[in-house]
Amino acid sequence: MSVTIKKVNSDTELKAVAELAGIIWHECFTDIISEGQIDYMVEKFQSYKAMTKQIIEQDYSYFAVREDEELCGYIGVKPEKDDRFFLSKLYLRSDRRGRGIASQMLKKVFEEAKSYGKERVYLTVNKHNEHAISVYLRTGFEIADKVVTDIGNGYVMDDYIMEYTI
Repeated sequence: MSVTIKKVNSDTELKAVAELAGIIWHECFTDIISEGQIDYMVEKFQSYKAMTKQIIEQDYSYFAVREDEELCGYIGVKPEKDDRFFLSKLYLRSDRRGRGIASQMLKKVFEEAKSYGKERVYLTVNKHNEHAISVYLRTGFEIADKVVTDIGNGYVMDDYIMEYTI
């Protein structure tokens, strides 16, 4: 098993990551939020158009995760103006979980945060996503807060804010 994590540097790569986002979201969120909310959130936050806007306007970076050359996950991050680094997206196909790939992805996030001189990494995670929460807690993240965010179209994100000190 050979895992590579490389910054997305082309439209073709970003389109492939956005396509994968739709697949992964429908794999991992069907027991947590409605199909309608999944579709809405993928379009609003995980589509090629949304990701392109995030890169151009909000200083996001995306990383493609490949195992044996096959795209199987992605990461989206952005440095904040303070000492924090936002881990916006860390997703891995269900058939690739449990192999240590997510740990390698988190290691990459921490390396990126350090390269920006950041002291903390934070993220939001759905309060009912028990698997992701347990992974983050085992890694050393702590629950710092809870937040309910109106994202439009009658939907909300009911999340924990988790934080990791580098």
